[in-house]
Amino acid sequence: MANITQLENGVVVITLAGELDNHEANQIRAEVSTAIYTGKTNAIIWDLNLLGFMDSAGIGLILGRMRDLAPVNGETLILNPSPTMEKIFQFSGLGDAIRKCTVEQAIDEIGGVVHEK
Repeated sequence: MANITQLENGVVVITLAGELDNHEANQIRAEVSTAIYTGKTNAIIWDLNLLGFMDSAGIGLILGRMRDLAPVNGETLILNPSPTMEKIFQFSGLGDAIRKCTVEQAIDEIGGVVHEK
């Protein structure tokens, strides 16, 4: 299950719960990519605190949205992945995007980055 919230400052918060498989990843991809391509998004926060399982489609989903944000120098943060998911993110080169914090703390951090640009 995914809850996607577009904030007024251009940050999208995606809270994932349960399992993220290919079908769910495709639905999220379509919605988030539309927001990015219409110029409404300049940062994404992925809250994985309630996510129990994610396959390779989930990694591809996050990497792809990072690539989509590159033209606008967009920022991506990955919050609270499980230890197993954290290892996968580290191996995928996403270690710098991982944070152990609340969504509110991440919004504050990413808000500062967005406002500097």
